[in-house]
Amino acid sequence: MNTSNTFFGHPIGLRTLFLTEMWERMSYYGMRALLVLYMTGAATGFNPGLGWSQVESQAIYGIYSGMVYFMVVPGGWIADNILGHQKAVLIGALIIALGHFTLAIPFEQTFFLGLIFVVLGTGLLKGNISTIVGQLYEGQDDKRDSGYTIFYMSINIGSTLGFLICSWLGEKIGWHWGFGAAGIGMTFGVIQYIKHRNLLGDAGMHPNEMSDDKRKKYTNYLKVSLIGMFSVIGAGLLGFFAIDPRFFAEQFAYFLTIIAGLYFLYLFIFAGLNAKERKNLILLFLLFIGAAAFWSGFDQSAGSLNIFARDYTNLAILGYEIPVGWLQFANPVIVVLFAPIFAGIWAQLARRNLDPSLPLKFAIGLLFMALSFFVMIIAVKIALESSPVGMQWLLLTYLLQTWGELALSPIGLSAFSRYGPKRYMGQMFGLWFLASAIGGVLAGLLGGEALDGGLETISPIFEFMIQYYLIIAFALIVLSFVIKTAKE
Repeated sequence: MNTSNTFFGHPIGLRTLFLTEMWERMSYYGMRALLVLYMTGAATGFNPGLGWSQVESQAIYGIYSGMVYFMVVPGGWIADNILGHQKAVLIGALIIALGHFTLAIPFEQTFFLGLIFVVLGTGLLKGNISTIVGQLYEGQDDKRDSGYTIFYMSINIGSTLGFLICSWLGEKIGWHWGFGAAGIGMTFGVIQYIKHRNLLGDAGMHPNEMSDDKRKKYTNYLKVSLIGMFSVIGAGLLGFFAIDPRFFAEQFAYFLTIIAGLYFLYLFIFAGLNAKERKNLILLFLLFIGAAAFWSGFDQSAGSLNIFARDYTNLAILGYEIPVGWLQFANPVIVVLFAPIFAGIWAQLARRNLDPSLPLKFAIGLLFMALSFFVMIIAVKIALESSPVGMQWLLLTYLLQTWGELALSPIGLSAFSRYGPKRYMGQMFGLWFLASAIGGVLAGLLGGEALDGGLETISPIFEFMIQYYLIIAFALIVLSFVIKTAKE
């Protein structure tokens, strides 16, 4: 391989995707770090927020997190059948930038409209850019796993920039300055993608082959759906109907779970898969369950853990009170430091035929997550006796959660790329991110319950989460000895 035309020994197109994802994640996480703080912030005084309750704000955060990843499913379908993955990523990036700039306008209506734009744009970009990464490699190329790990580092470099810049601007200058900075970051990503898109070659260039009549029919379906969706959105923004965020979040969680189950069932029975593909699909379904559980805890970082940092944690360093969001870039910094170590561990174990199976790696991730909430229960007990507590408790929590993330997330991306049915690849990545959608909604619901009564209500919720992490991890460990991929 010509090393002058590669990116860390990988196809040169990975560089284009790396930088695009980096700027998109900068904008996403930078804005997300401000979201709950802005909604729950006092409506008067310096840097006024919206003054909403914890339950309401956490529910809206959960709905937003769920919608961001739920829209990856139709985004994958649109790319597979109409646009192609490359064009879907470009259009999605433009809509995301529009969303962040809309959030920078200081009105309640523009707040919700901006969130809607970010949701729609992320639906087109997030799953499809991951799909293109997989298409840079041929067949069962062993470099695919390490390629996804490198790509995963871009996410965390971007989120570090987002937390650093947007949190400082949003908390110290004004919330809408932080939202605007996220828009500028996404604009950099758009420019970079347009300039270097040619390096991707044919990877993700074209949608699936089909007759012109069939593609026209799909395009008409999309147009009708968009008209209906924007009609409902417009009516809501104009005040023709109101929604109870908590009730909507609960029903949305049920809806997402049913949709995921039905789609896996459809693929297994009606999609014309062969025996090998069905066997792999069963494994992917089990990983899906583990991922949904994992993200319901991981996404507490911008929810309940963010509020714990603001209200019950001493944020002073050498007399300067750091922004609340700065604690969150402990996660991406740790990922950047430990991602090569984890990749090296898996590679060394593979050389000795000791590489853990996919379910076992997911179980390791869930066990780290359970341990992180055990640490938080200790921190809550200390805070009940003498608040505020030192920030080391949250830093240790984020360290454990990050180790769990490294054991689970890049491995899951690679698994869905390697073992998903090839003609449904965009939609398979949509399913992977649907697990994040379910986890995001649950994070909002659980975070609202945890904070409803202050410190006293946090521990019971975290104890419940520890229990279901241990149960699912144990089930995955047992199943790791029973279910293998067709390749294995």
